[in-house]
Amino acid sequence: MNDFNYATLERTEHRPWPMPEGPWLMTQTWRDLAFLHWPVDHTLLRTALPAGLEMDVFEGQAWLGVVPFRMTNVAPRGVPALPFVSAFPELNVRTYVVAGGKPGVYFFSLDAGNPLAVGFARSLLHLPYFSAVMSVEARDGWIHYRSRRIEAGTPPAGEFDARYRATGPVFDAQPGTLDHFLTERYRLYTVSPSNHLLHIDIHHQPWPLQEGDIVIDTNTMVEPTGVRLPDMAPRVLVATRQDVVAWMESKAG
Repeated sequence: MNDFNYATLERTEHRPWPMPEGPWLMTQTWRDLAFLHWPVDHTLLRTALPAGLEMDVFEGQAWLGVVPFRMTNVAPRGVPALPFVSAFPELNVRTYVVAGGKPGVYFFSLDAGNPLAVGFARSLLHLPYFSAVMSVEARDGWIHYRSRRIEAGTPPAGEFDARYRATGPVFDAQPGTLDHFLTERYRLYTVSPSNHLLHIDIHHQPWPLQEGDIVIDTNTMVEPTGVRLPDMAPRVLVATRQDVVAWMESKAG
């Protein structure tokens, strides 16, 4: 069943730049999402970035994120969402970058519980997707999330086992705050097989965020970046739902 909220296209005043002129390509709905962020050494993180990207920092501090969630309504424009194809868990490792004066997200990895989605994103969008065995369960007021990468090779297998929940009222992050810096991003950057810097623009309404708690039993997702997470609890923000449209991949510039 497709319950995508197309009203998300009607609100644009919050965007840092206008929506692209061409037609958007795909719908996605992100559910039961947790933004988990740690401050990290920006000098180490910078060395892991491809050429053409600059670190984006908040008050001089770089941040690394691990973001678990569920996807639904994943479908090309004009095509209905299909069972077993359009809904699956996803878990990404990300940081924040700038190219051509436009801030965005750079993904070190994206694990998904759908081999078809992994193959599509790798071949057509040049994103570093990996197949994983994943489960997401709402129980006792918590989201219980497990993921284990099942592909051999580089980066090595990663695991994530945690439970998280919202603890506060819904709020919109205000411009100039750390929460706004970490969440309100409308472009992602990647690199083609020929080493050209590419971007994909997205659109959504401002994030309906809530403060959250998390208990992490296992998290080896960040190890392939070469950056060590500090021995501290992450900044936790939770969102129940976000409807998103994405445009075609383009050369950055």
